[in-house]
Parts: sequence; C-alpha cells; structure tokens
Amino acid sequence: MRVVIAEDNALLREGLVLLLRSAGHEVAGVAATGPEILPLLLEHRPDAAVLDVRMPPDFRDEGLRAALAARETLPGLPVLVLSQYVEETYAAELLGGGARGVGYLLKDRVGRVDEFLDALERVASGGTALDPEVVTELLSRRREGSPLDSLTPREREVLQLMAQGHDNATIARSLVITERSVHKHIGNVFVKLDLPQTDGGHRRVRAVLAYLNG
Repeated sequence: MRVVIAEDNALLREGLVLLLRSAGHEVAGVAATGPEILPLLLEHRPDAAVLDVRMPPDFRDEGLRAALAARETLPGLPVLVLSQYVEETYAAELLGGGARGVGYLLKDRVGRVDEFLDALERVASGGTALDPEVVTELLSRRREGSPLDSLTPREREVLQLMAQGHDNATIARSLVITERSVHKHIGNVFVKLDLPQTDGGHRRVRAVLAYLNG
C-alpha cells in the first residue's frame, strides 16, 4: 500500500513512517504543514492518506480541509484522519461526504500498532474506522424521531460496532453471540433503515451514516 503522511510533530511523523514501512507499506510522501498536503496527494495519488487534523501554519483544521479537497479532486481517496481530541464538528464534516474509505482516530490509537494498521487497511479497502470515542460523541447529537428509534438495543450495539469498522466475526466476539445472530441483526437494521436490497456492500456504509447522522 502506498501512503502519504501529513503530521507536524516530527517524532510522531517519523514513527508513522517507520511503522508503515516495517509493516510492508510504502510511504510515498510526507508533509509537515497544511499547504503541502494537497499538492503531495495530487502528485502521488496514494492508496491511502494519514492526516493530522490540525497542521501549521494556523493549527486549526488544515489537515481536514486538505482531506476534503483531496476527496473532491480524487474521488474515493481513502483518508484516515488523526486527532488529539474528539472534535465532533470535524468528524461530522468528514463523514458528511460519504463514509466509504474514511477513518477518524484519536492519536492515542496509533500506539496500539495492530489496531492502527487494521484501521488503515479497512479504510484503504473502502471501509470505515471510527474511534469508539468519536462514535460516542457523534451519537450525542442524534435527533429524536429518526428511523433509528425503531432499532432494538441489540441492533444498536451491532450498528455501533459496525460504525467503528468491525466485521461480523469481531462483532460476534465482542457481543458474545454467533456470527449467524450478527448477520440476522444486520439484516433487521437494513430493513428498518429502508436500505435497498441491491446496494451490496454500500448498504453497510449507508447504515453507518444513518447511525451517525440520524
């Protein structure tokens, strides 16, 4: 996998480079400031981008803006955004353009190497990888009277784990139920959220969007 990294903290930036290379990935380019990001992405057209939200010169939302601009220019570019804190507005804006191939992790998650690499691979393959704390924060703003109100508590648990990017086997282990039960619950979610039967894998992503934005 070819990856572009944008991170202003030199120690973390070099750590990410070493981590990705040791895992067999190619680091196609590295940015240390916000203005460098978009040209770098357009030049290398990587398989995925790992971007810090706040970058120099203003340390506001340069990384996020670059991610959104890049996904407009390079539709479907997988982007994994890193943040020091849960920033609800930024996460919601990133997801607003569609959740395929997007991730939002807290930087503490990078230290859990296997989790971070798994998240990056899910994003690169078109899935989602949302930090549990990010999911919790986004859900706190969910409006009343949405179709999600018809879901059972178990269906909500399954959908929340889907939002974090987990597959059926992992969801089954987390909830101590069978994969067959997980499959059944997901089917019920699709029906209750009125997702089309012919949408294939996109239905899973649409369900996640409905969950986070409902």
